[in-house]
Amino acid sequence: MTDTFTAPDARGASKPATKPARPFFSSGPCAKPPGWEASKLATDSLGRSHRSKIGKQRLQYAIDLMRELLGLPDTHRIGIVPGSDTGAFEMAMWTMLGARPVTTLAWESFGEGWVTDAVKQLKIDPTVIRADYGQLPDLAQVDWSNDVLFTWNGTTSGVRVPNADWIPAEREGLSFADATSGVFAYDIDWAKIDVATFSWQKVLGGEGAHGVLILGPRAVERLESYTPAWPLPKVFRLVSKGKLTEGIFKGETINTPSMLAVEDVIVSLEWAKSLGQGGLIARSDANAAALDRIVEARDWLGHLAADPATRSKTSVCLTVEGADEAFIKAMASLLDKEGAAYDVAGYRDAPPGLRIWCGATVDTADIEALGPWLDWAYATAKAAA
Repeated sequence: MTDTFTAPDARGASKPATKPARPFFSSGPCAKPPGWEASKLATDSLGRSHRSKIGKQRLQYAIDLMRELLGLPDTHRIGIVPGSDTGAFEMAMWTMLGARPVTTLAWESFGEGWVTDAVKQLKIDPTVIRADYGQLPDLAQVDWSNDVLFTWNGTTSGVRVPNADWIPAEREGLSFADATSGVFAYDIDWAKIDVATFSWQKVLGGEGAHGVLILGPRAVERLESYTPAWPLPKVFRLVSKGKLTEGIFKGETINTPSMLAVEDVIVSLEWAKSLGQGGLIARSDANAAALDRIVEARDWLGHLAADPATRSKTSVCLTVEGADEAFIKAMASLLDKEGAAYDVAGYRDAPPGLRIWCGATVDTADIEALGPWLDWAYATAKAAA
């Protein structure tokens, strides 16, 4: 059903009768899975060393669940690493870049961050292909004799790559995908991905601070055949005596993980397994479609990502007619105070707007209930402006 509610004028703003049951729309850390309770977490591994038998078993179990859900081939390794997605991606950059020319794609703040790392920290003079917020660069420009860095789903702009078709099967360079808002929400062709990173705090609704590093066989070959010119911190070292440190990909983490966070993500992964990858994708699709209907019914609301083919289905970024940063802050504050929607202001570096997480851990009914509250907050903020 199309929502046709029209925002009242400044004198007639009234609060909707129904609130989202779970008003958690943050783009990270994201909503916990439906039915999540702290009491569901196993506790036998808590207070134990992560290197104990049970500690390594639980870490390996989390890895096994991720592999099963993602449909990762045996050729790809999965490691739990420190520093969330940022730490995982920087680990990949610091250990593998410099062997050949590099192309970096940037259309939002995190992609731009990888440009900064490549230019100012590693000083490797990459080819930079940019697009404005809301747009995707011309992917046909990419020279695959280079290593190529990109974000699969731009969390801060709501723009994603449409698929992996633009990545050639036969390529000289490695493909590095920051996929933190994309895994479990899109069907990713893993044969096209040499390096992928993500964090539990996005589509799984896990806790922050832990990253996941996925390495294909070509990435492993690079690690074992190439030594960077710069020094590597201990937490970045993936190779010992010229060989990949395989233990990292069997639950033997480089540094001490939080076993509480591990138990938490296991609960999320078991919930996700009950749905399957297709079920997770279907939930994200339904949430994004519900938000699309809300946007289409309002002339003051729009999508920052104009092209539906490259519009995120997880971190959906919205424009608000005439809004500046202060107006968006006022709207978000009103919604937060009412317990109707938490953490919906756009990212600080993005154009002023709203950002609504539509990943699988959000319920579609809560997205639908959000529409009238956006109307109320818009009218109320406009009256106060």
